[in-house]
Amino acid sequence: MAGFRLPPEEPEVSPQQPPQQVRVAGDLVSDDERSVAADSWSIKSEYGSTLDDDQRHADAAEALSSAANFRANSDYNSDKEEPDPEGMASMLGLQSYWDSAYADELANFREHGHAGEVWFGADVMDVVASWTKSLCISISQGHMLNHVEDLKSEPVEENDKYLSSWSVLDIGTGNGLLLQELSKQGFSDLTGVDYSEDAINLAQSLANRDGFSCIKFLVDDVLDTKLERQFQLVMDKGTLDAIGLHPDGPLKRIMYWDSVSKLVAPGGLLVITSCNSTKDELVHEVSNLSQRRIGVSQEHEIKDEEACREPPFRYLNHFRTYPTFMFGGSEGSRVATVAFLRN
Repeated sequence: MAGFRLPPEEPEVSPQQPPQQVRVAGDLVSDDERSVAADSWSIKSEYGSTLDDDQRHADAAEALSSAANFRANSDYNSDKEEPDPEGMASMLGLQSYWDSAYADELANFREHGHAGEVWFGADVMDVVASWTKSLCISISQGHMLNHVEDLKSEPVEENDKYLSSWSVLDIGTGNGLLLQELSKQGFSDLTGVDYSEDAINLAQSLANRDGFSCIKFLVDDVLDTKLERQFQLVMDKGTLDAIGLHPDGPLKRIMYWDSVSKLVAPGGLLVITSCNSTKDELVHEVSNLSQRRIGVSQEHEIKDEEACREPPFRYLNHFRTYPTFMFGGSEGSRVATVAFLRN
């Protein structure tokens, strides 16, 4: 997923472009402005968020739409008024929104060479990549991590040999910049998928330009994946957040876990970075998948023969040193990055 610049109110039509693809040169938002995606609305305590579900849904939409900093030119725009949080939530959960958004990003790249948004900001991306590298190396060395052990986020020198066996899949890869960063860290078997064809075109173009042509990019919807391969490491940076904002969010989240559990090899890792869920909430969601499956199946009158199976993942570790703040006696963090081990 990615964020975008606001188009000027009175764009001029380029003679080389049809009207529906009008683009005007302008500065992209700064990294500081982009980091609003992980705004501090996600207030959490030791047990999870202090926000109720309705407020979380509205705030998640606001945070993600602020991250985008862009109103896609789609059927969901209104000349009369800005969409309310519930409407924005529905927009951000739909493929049509992201197709329109990435069409704009791809045009920006072709016209001006801009790479586009770094989702959650470059600092978070760097942390996720280096922390994940340390985690994979520790596991490769036979160090199984417990719930309280801290991992250093600094790169581990002379350990790249351990990473060659880690096949990596980035779901909802967007512009693919996270995979570029993982390549810099030493990973070599890298694949990125996104359901937006323009996102994949942008990611491939950036990888070719920046010297990462070895990264593979495919058009694929994680909720209806056509991939037949399993991966030792699956990365998600913001994709589950967007899926949860779909009008059928609870059902889509169940579909997400079912699909991802088939993509992660036994003993492999799923690393999720979220601005919508705290670490405790993600752990609770995974550990209670069976109950959630039953509830969603009953609500949608779906027969689920696997409703009572064991959770496919268990909590392994999380990144602990994101900046935090205090509000109302509770500790808050902008972003949560959590690693789950495939059972």
